[in-house]
Amino acid sequence: MSIVPSKRARQQRVANLELPPGLWKTLWGNLQRGAVVLRLALCAAAALFLWLFTRAWDPPFNHRLGEIPRRNLVARFDFEVPDPAATTKARDEARALAIAEYDQNPEPLVQLRAQLVSDINKLLGAKTLDEADQAVWAKFQPTLADGTPDPTPQQQAEQFARFRESFNAEGALSALEESLAEVMKDFERHGLLADLPPEHDANSEKIFVRSKGAESFGALAAVSDVRIKQASAQLQRALNEKLPSLEVASRVYAWLEPRLPTTLTLNKQATLAAQEKAAAEQPEITKPYAAGKDVLAEAGKPIDEDSLKLLRLEHEAAIANRTAGQRIERSVAYLGMFVALYTLSGFYLFMRDRRVVDELLRMVALLVLFVLAVAVAKVVSQYAWGADVIPLLLFGMIVAIAYQQELALLLSACVALVIVVAIGHGLTQALALVATTAGAVLVLKQVRTRSRLLFVGFTAAAVGFLTTLGVGVLDERSWAPLVSDGFIIALWSIIAGSLMTVMLPTVEKMFGVETDLSLIELGDPAHPLLQELIRRAPGTYNHSITVASIAEAAAEAIGARGLLVRVGAYFHDIGKMLKPQYFVENQTKGANRHDSLVPAMSTLVIIAHVKDGADLARQNRLPESIIDFIQQHHGTTLVEYFYRQANLKKVQEDPEGGALDESAFRYPGPKPQTREAGVLMLADAVESASRVLKEPTPSRIESLVHEICMKRLLDGQFDECGLTLEEVRKIGESLVKSLTAVYHGRVKYPDQESA
Repeated sequence: MSIVPSKRARQQRVANLELPPGLWKTLWGNLQRGAVVLRLALCAAAALFLWLFTRAWDPPFNHRLGEIPRRNLVARFDFEVPDPAATTKARDEARALAIAEYDQNPEPLVQLRAQLVSDINKLLGAKTLDEADQAVWAKFQPTLADGTPDPTPQQQAEQFARFRESFNAEGALSALEESLAEVMKDFERHGLLADLPPEHDANSEKIFVRSKGAESFGALAAVSDVRIKQASAQLQRALNEKLPSLEVASRVYAWLEPRLPTTLTLNKQATLAAQEKAAAEQPEITKPYAAGKDVLAEAGKPIDEDSLKLLRLEHEAAIANRTAGQRIERSVAYLGMFVALYTLSGFYLFMRDRRVVDELLRMVALLVLFVLAVAVAKVVSQYAWGADVIPLLLFGMIVAIAYQQELALLLSACVALVIVVAIGHGLTQALALVATTAGAVLVLKQVRTRSRLLFVGFTAAAVGFLTTLGVGVLDERSWAPLVSDGFIIALWSIIAGSLMTVMLPTVEKMFGVETDLSLIELGDPAHPLLQELIRRAPGTYNHSITVASIAEAAAEAIGARGLLVRVGAYFHDIGKMLKPQYFVENQTKGANRHDSLVPAMSTLVIIAHVKDGADLARQNRLPESIIDFIQQHHGTTLVEYFYRQANLKKVQEDPEGGALDESAFRYPGPKPQTREAGVLMLADAVESASRVLKEPTPSRIESLVHEICMKRLLDGQFDECGLTLEEVRKIGESLVKSLTAVYHGRVKYPDQESA
């Protein structure tokens, strides 16, 4: 009787049916994962750092010394340029107009008045001219006009008498002293100067007089008032006004005029300070440039230092005139470029090389390398044109060595785009940068010799030179600057190749990769581990050498790294050196040590060589890629010989007990994770199995290889390494050819006997 499901049960099944989530739902689900958010945050941090470092909110300055513009470069904004010559001239004029400072010493004038009164007293002490001191009287003789005869003795006597009579009144001499003090008061305050000294290089119309003993006070004075020549006339007028008679005034003036002293001394230090202060107060003089009118650099002429300075100032004026909206607009576009580049690169990595996305350290290293390349390019471009190709080339070569050429091409193009935007290159320079880097990456497939990276540098130099010429011709530039720019790019490319040669060991350690050069050094038979393997387990060493030879050929047949497989084969069985006599290739005729062990124990001894080999490799600091070969070359295969023995023994002891559990007789794995590890697994298995063939004919070898390949394939050993059926077939064909060559037939000579 059949049971018909109820309607309710069918409805429940329909309600419980869930369709797979759509694209947006899947994307939203991934964005809610902490690991994804962390990686997005790291990408955003890298973009923000470069946004700040390159000042992406403002366009960069994109002119250089020696550049030949195709059109006149006209000012886009009004700006002013400092005029050093005009400023220097104005400041020199300010120094020349500064007020010089003089120190006034009135003491000589006071003494002069006292001497005058003393001489008058001497004359007043004589009653007649004959009794007077003639030398003293001569001092009071005014200068006669031209053509005037000298006075007779009688006239002189009369003049002397009148002079004495002027002082007959009581207090006349005291009144004279007071008048003299009042007349010379201005001279004692402002001082007297015969003429401006030669070192006077300041204002010639006014001076600043500072009296002795009053350093904090002073007064301005006209040079005409202190110059003795002009001051004499002022003195004469004052004497005529203040003294009781013209006779006395003229004779006092005659005595004073030739004896007026210089009382002013130039204060050089104070004057220099005043001049420098006046010069400092003079503002800098600038030359204006009008937008749309003034030409900053002429078409067809190389930009010189002066033109470059004008262009920089005009660029600064343009930056200063930018609005907040313009800055925000450019910043959004800049960060949007990063979003596009991250999206493109992320999809590529997700589809082609997920280990970069899955392993956080790898992603961080790649982001740091990206940021460093852009930052260094931005810095070096400010000091040497074209030098930004060096960090770009180094970035491309490092990614090609650490990962693969396709990824290096993609990421190098992204870095080149960011550098072009950050530095302000044009289309032609951008094309030259991308082509130069692509040329280096495309020839950097293998690094087997130290000169290889130099060859890569020279190749990039040739590509850069020719690309610069090509795009320059399309841009209708003249040949002379084109050739010069091409040689500059070529020079930087060669330098980048040389730097990469020096950096190669560091790159290998940082990214955990081995180039062919390091593999060749590692595969040297003089390596301590290989020497110890020869000494302890010579049979295993010979087996490893044979496996290395046939595995390398098989790897190259499918496009894998043959050298890596060969070096991995050298070390894949080094764990056997700890217990060499338990492995058939090291056993001689006689007792087999496994005869005294149960199959389970023998299995443990055999399997242990994988763990022992990995431990030896780590102790001797072998690369992780070689350790992977040691751990994966048996995968999780079954130790068939001892499993069959144990199973047979169990059947004999307990016929109804069933078969044994295979898991106790399988290697711990992991299964091969790379194509190279899969190749080594097959080469190791077929080489060991072919040794027991009684007659290793080509057909038997082919049958053996096919059987082992199918057994490993059906056992799921290649599920995680990416080997396809076509590649397994090619590996088998290569192994058959190699083993046939090893076990080829030999001609038997008449004198040879069978062994």
